[in-house]
Amino acid sequence: MERKFISGISGQVPKKLQSITTDHISPAGSIRKDSPAAKFLLDRGVDRKDFNSYGSRRGNDEIMARGTFANICIVNKLLNGEVGPKTVHIPSEEKLSVFDAASKYKAAGQDTIVLAGAEYGSGSSRDWAVKGPMLLEVKAVIAKSFERIHRSNLVGMGIIPLCFKAGEDVDMLQLTGHEQYTIDLPSNISEIRPGQDVKVTTDTGKSFTCTARFDTQVELAYFNHGGILPYVIRQLAAKK
Repeated sequence: MERKFISGISGQVPKKLQSITTDHISPAGSIRKDSPAAKFLLDRGVDRKDFNSYGSRRGNDEIMARGTFANICIVNKLLNGEVGPKTVHIPSEEKLSVFDAASKYKAAGQDTIVLAGAEYGSGSSRDWAVKGPMLLEVKAVIAKSFERIHRSNLVGMGIIPLCFKAGEDVDMLQLTGHEQYTIDLPSNISEIRPGQDVKVTTDTGKSFTCTARFDTQVELAYFNHGGILPYVIRQLAAKK
């Protein structure tokens, strides 16, 4: 029996380096006046002069979720190489902030995935580089390769890290990011083996195999509980 994730796309792949770093993903720097985070603050009576930075508001999940993938230097292939924190909401073809597009997917009950290049999550390790995508309902990242710590952190947030097979990537497989993706996993996640192959299919008839980067049994246990926090809470509750 298989469990399937049908996903929309927030396909983040940069030009030239083909690598998204934690600096691209994490909320950082000042809060721009035209950003979803700015609108959230303005709607609550906060003056622009008091916006401050994402770093100063890192304890507020509403602000940080709105600042995820909000880096002004990010390049999204869904926008044909345009630089900036925007994406395309596939069903409507609207150009939106990543947060607003993710909110529409969430309201429609659609999970989202990220298509990425090599060394996804490279750079300094940042907790919001995984907490932010989790709050945006990202369920999987399919990449050529991952930075070691970031890959493990994704699992800790209940996000599936999948690697294309050697020689394959978004371009080679001719994936546009407009497809819907089905990731076939056993209904009992504990049955997955570290490094197991997983079949991915699209609604356009494409099919390819990825490696599920659950590298240890402990990571599988975390994921089976929905992430490390539910795992720890259940472990503590079991001791009472």
